[in-house]
Amino acid sequence: MSIATITPSRPRDVQIAEIGQDTIILRSRTWERLKFEVEYSRQKGTTANSYLIQADKKALIDPPGESFTEIYIHELKQHLDLTTLDYIILNHVNPNRRATLKVLLSYAPQATVICSRPAANALKSTFPEWDSHIQAVRSEDTLDLGQGHHLSFMTVPTPRWADGLCTYDPASKILYTDKFFGAHICEDTLFDEDWKKLDAERRYYFECIHAAQAKQVEVALDKLTALNARYYAPAHGPVVRYSLSRFTYDYRQWCQGQKSQEFSVALLYASAYGNTAIVANAIAQGLIQNGVNVESIDCELADTAQITRLIEACDGFIIGSPTLGGHAPTQIQTALGIVLSTAAKTKLAGVFGSYGWSGEAIDLLESKLQDANYSLGFETIRVRFSPTAETLQQCKDAGANFAQTLKKNKKLRVPRQVITEAHVDRTEQAVGRIVGSLCVVTTLEQNTHKGILTSWVSQATFNPPGIMMAISQEQNADLMRHPGDKFVLNILKEGRNVRRYFSRNSTLGDNPFANLSTQTAANGCLILDDALAYLECTVQNQLECGDRWLIYAVVDKGEMLTNDGITAIEHRKSGSFY
Repeated sequence: MSIATITPSRPRDVQIAEIGQDTIILRSRTWERLKFEVEYSRQKGTTANSYLIQADKKALIDPPGESFTEIYIHELKQHLDLTTLDYIILNHVNPNRRATLKVLLSYAPQATVICSRPAANALKSTFPEWDSHIQAVRSEDTLDLGQGHHLSFMTVPTPRWADGLCTYDPASKILYTDKFFGAHICEDTLFDEDWKKLDAERRYYFECIHAAQAKQVEVALDKLTALNARYYAPAHGPVVRYSLSRFTYDYRQWCQGQKSQEFSVALLYASAYGNTAIVANAIAQGLIQNGVNVESIDCELADTAQITRLIEACDGFIIGSPTLGGHAPTQIQTALGIVLSTAAKTKLAGVFGSYGWSGEAIDLLESKLQDANYSLGFETIRVRFSPTAETLQQCKDAGANFAQTLKKNKKLRVPRQVITEAHVDRTEQAVGRIVGSLCVVTTLEQNTHKGILTSWVSQATFNPPGIMMAISQEQNADLMRHPGDKFVLNILKEGRNVRRYFSRNSTLGDNPFANLSTQTAANGCLILDDALAYLECTVQNQLECGDRWLIYAVVDKGEMLTNDGITAIEHRKSGSFY
């Protein structure tokens, strides 16, 4: 047995050190994976960084979550008389941090909580008795602690953290960045001396936390870099001192790289208790790791115009919802309405959600999208209560599958490119830009089945449903130009190899149906099982035009053979030949 196997893990602790003028860091450390979320899956532990400024007035910045509450409060008391604490600054609020805050305020009831307006609203809603303790700040608001510590605040909202706030101290030139410039890694090293070694962890953290909100991150970077800070003090990982410029540059490059991906997916969700957001993040990782740009929107914070713009621009969309009282939140219902009225039916869709008891919201989303004929890129994800590590891996796999399907579908929709030859007349080039659906027309002569490939078919009438087809004498014209003649129009599916068995003209000899799965239609002609759809037709009228016969036929019966797939299209470089 190896030493690593029998050596027990180091216990959780709080590392304390001075990092600036009148300023100490309290790093609550765990050497193992903290919880079942994608961002922690590298299992290298993490630190929850909190900071204490002790000037004329005392301010505590970003206390850790409840898993560290007990050891954190114990160590904090060794360095601060909590009855003298003036401010608790929260750069963002979540349920874990609220748990520690509740304990802190029991020891320091005189302290004022400083946070953004969205965070203040959330705290007052949960703890109305704290109303007088909470002070909301906006960008460019300041707080004077004395001795040069004139703190300034910047709101940096993102879809994941609408209450985001950063705090800058000009005395120490430390910028407290919370979720920006962090990494989930636990070491004894306080600063980033060996910053190249951190590259992989930093990039992974960015992809998990920020890649799906790259636009908002770039806006935040513009605000933060204007401050000329010398240190970044994040919520997790080492304090950034030696690689500040490089790390900022990397963030911009990563944002640009994410936005420049060929494919883009809109990820819409709402999250009542955080579980749906965790699932959304896991799906996003699967997409991002497969080269897809993800744009996340928390529907509770977005307006309809923003959702509409995103849906119009994306290649595919995924929508997720919690179930509250047997229903989807109003914001999700609004987003669903925008999707149904805006998104093209060719866009790939996905559905996910979390629930406590029933999950009606997830069923609603799935049924509405299926009824509207959207194709789903993965099997709908239903998570009861909190997701497990196994569930999150399934979510990542679903995102990966969605990305691959999206790329495949996109490739099928791209017209086959051709090089226009110089000698081709420009009029012929223009005529050649008329496209049509690739079809195989099957006919029956005595006991012999025949089939020809054509793209010169279009719908001609609605009532009765009818088609018009142009055929030449070499294309079994004698079997399709008399009133009462029967044939089957097999509409081909893009990506299939059915077309290779048929030519433009009727040929004798090899039986093209020998290598294909078929069934016999009611009119006696053959249906190709690999087609997208088929129509059984009866000729009504014909007209001889130039080198073609124009055939008008009514549709007696038709069926879809598959609910997904794209019609094969014929693209030509000249209108003078096929």
